[in-house]
Amino acid sequence: MSEVKNPPPPGESGRWTRFVTARPRLSLLLALVVTALAVFAGGGVADRMGSGGWEDPGARSTYATKALEREFPASQPNLLLLVDAGPRSGAGAGAGVDDPAVAAEAERLTGLLAAEPGVTGVGSYWRTPMPALRSEDGRQALIAARVLGDEKTTTRVLERIAPRYQGEHGPLRVSLGGPVAVQREVTTTIQEDLLRAELIALPVTLVLLILVFGSAVAAMLPLGVGIVAILGTNAVLRGLTEFTEVSVFAQNLTTALGLGLAIDYALFIVRRFREELAAGRDPVAAVGATLRTAGRTVLFSALTVAVALSAMLFFPMYFLRSFAYAGVAVVLLAAAAALILLPAALVLLGERVNSLDLRRLWRRGRGAAAAGTGAAGGEGRGWARMTALVMRRAPVFALVSTAGLLLLGVPFLGIKFGTVDDRQLPTTAASHVVQQQIRDGFPGSPGGGLIVLTEGAAGAGDLDAYRERVAGLEGVARVDGPVSSGPGARYAYFSVVTEGEAVGQRAQELVGEVREVQAPFETSVAGQAAVLVDAQKAIAGKLPAALALVVLATLLLVFLLTGSVLIPLQAVLLNALSLTAMFGAVVWVFQEGHLSGFLAFTSTGDIETTLPVLMFCIAFGLSMDYGVFLISRIKEEYDRTGDHEGAVRTGLARTGGLITAAAVILAVVMVAIGTSRVTNTKMLGLGIALAVLMDAMVVRSLLVPAVMKLTGRATWWAPGPLRRLHARFGLSEGESAPAAVPAGPHPEAGEREREREKIPAARS
Repeated sequence: MSEVKNPPPPGESGRWTRFVTARPRLSLLLALVVTALAVFAGGGVADRMGSGGWEDPGARSTYATKALEREFPASQPNLLLLVDAGPRSGAGAGAGVDDPAVAAEAERLTGLLAAEPGVTGVGSYWRTPMPALRSEDGRQALIAARVLGDEKTTTRVLERIAPRYQGEHGPLRVSLGGPVAVQREVTTTIQEDLLRAELIALPVTLVLLILVFGSAVAAMLPLGVGIVAILGTNAVLRGLTEFTEVSVFAQNLTTALGLGLAIDYALFIVRRFREELAAGRDPVAAVGATLRTAGRTVLFSALTVAVALSAMLFFPMYFLRSFAYAGVAVVLLAAAAALILLPAALVLLGERVNSLDLRRLWRRGRGAAAAGTGAAGGEGRGWARMTALVMRRAPVFALVSTAGLLLLGVPFLGIKFGTVDDRQLPTTAASHVVQQQIRDGFPGSPGGGLIVLTEGAAGAGDLDAYRERVAGLEGVARVDGPVSSGPGARYAYFSVVTEGEAVGQRAQELVGEVREVQAPFETSVAGQAAVLVDAQKAIAGKLPAALALVVLATLLLVFLLTGSVLIPLQAVLLNALSLTAMFGAVVWVFQEGHLSGFLAFTSTGDIETTLPVLMFCIAFGLSMDYGVFLISRIKEEYDRTGDHEGAVRTGLARTGGLITAAAVILAVVMVAIGTSRVTNTKMLGLGIALAVLMDAMVVRSLLVPAVMKLTGRATWWAPGPLRRLHARFGLSEGESAPAAVPAGPHPEAGEREREREKIPAARS
């Protein structure tokens, strides 16, 4: 193909295009330097992250937890040593944990643990022979302790002392459990799983990109953008750990979105660049045209995804806030790399972007550029035919698709909320084994139940009367205490053992009932059920504001993109509809336990409270990503031709295959994340993968063209003031100066042109 020198008119490309095309080698060199610095700055970020963050830091239960840790460390043990005496034979057979030799060794270990720096509140069955500390068969008993400090400190303490205690000690065997041990094992497992997911996702993604592009050179570009985004985000998260808590789970989102969105953005930019080359532009002019069209859409898409993810900043739990930090950072970095580094590489590559075309063996002479355009090949014609069929039967496709998605979401109506525990880990994990043995073999679920902290002067009679009132509540098995630091002490606490699950529905109801019990002193309730109740309250309180941000920002951004009143409303409703299958599957699989054997996880019968919020923000943002790409191309065609139905067909022909390919690649990345052995990460990865595929293959392919057919030209309507607003501030994927539009099929065109003459378009 002969090159045609057709640079854009003066001022058309703007500063942005001139910046990224003037010195491409320097741009790439600076990118390499920045990436190298990011590798250095982000090193060891996982070691500085926490594995908690599900509690509301401003809740009364959090206050009680901190006060109990300060005043009564033994009240909330976070480290449990499970002492197993095992079966015995001969003299003393059946003595178990009460055997003198076992008791002596256990007492020695208890003393050693009490002397460890950073460990306090050490107690054991042999020092305080409480029934709850001894298994029902008498073969096992517990040593309990409180490791002081935040998550990072407690993990360091555990790593230091664990080798001295776990394993064989004469007549007994010791295993470690409790929240600290679970936290350490979750963090380690996530790091190992993340590395495995990256090793799975990268080569599979590369193969899929080669199938999409044909050219091995073009296929490497999206991966490069993704790696830059991931490394940069790790550096950002490492910096944030100096000022705030960041969850280790956020690294999974960094990898998934870093690869997924970088690939999405690079796919659209590289594909548009190849179209411009095929149209006869030289590389510099092709990059300029690409940035004015696909580049604007990528920037717009990044803003919509970032807004959806930033909604998690409304919530006080650092688990959710961490995903906002990671998500916003990786989205903006992926967009920056796609809009600055990628164009520089394309200028240098030029026609060589089509090099190493691995599809020539079966294409038999079709050019790489033609294959890359989609609309020029059979793929584009296939999408055009399918879209025409959908639009001919629009009511049927709209009704069936909507009904099917709503039906898939029905299980979500039965969702039950819970909290995170050791069952997030595989059944073979050491801390899970210990906790399961405690659940199955010990009465009263040690470490569970509610703890009531009392503050203020109180006589023994007042405390006893309060205990009796609490013990009389339905669902309370017994109340132990009060425990105080001495006569006249300001603080005391009661342990409330509940019937059934420690965080079951009745236990959650008891939190409110205990808080309402009258007392002549101030009371606060702690424990897992109290933390869960307060977390649900915090989420419910902040959810309206978060949803309002997502909805209003989506309406505004899509309006600026299209100038339509109806399309933004369609975008919000259809995006929400695309999430129904994900939420239904989450409940059907992970709450109800279907496929738990195949997927290798333990169902707890509930869903962690923060996960639906997290999955909504991620999936809604990704749905908007695909929606923006499709709508912008339809808008470009509508502005060019004025033919509504033709614009829908051409828009899907140009982008349908690419959106589907991007969704499949992102789903592969999310499924790789979903191979994690930690249940919440598995749920996140597989759920988002399902949402992405449903959005691309059902909503974008069937519902959008059907709905746009039904709404007709009213799709593009807006009142006069809003049209003028869009004329001044709106953005689109089209060129700066639209082609002339035939007056017949496009009656709105003349009015739009008059608006443009009055108010110069400010399109950057």
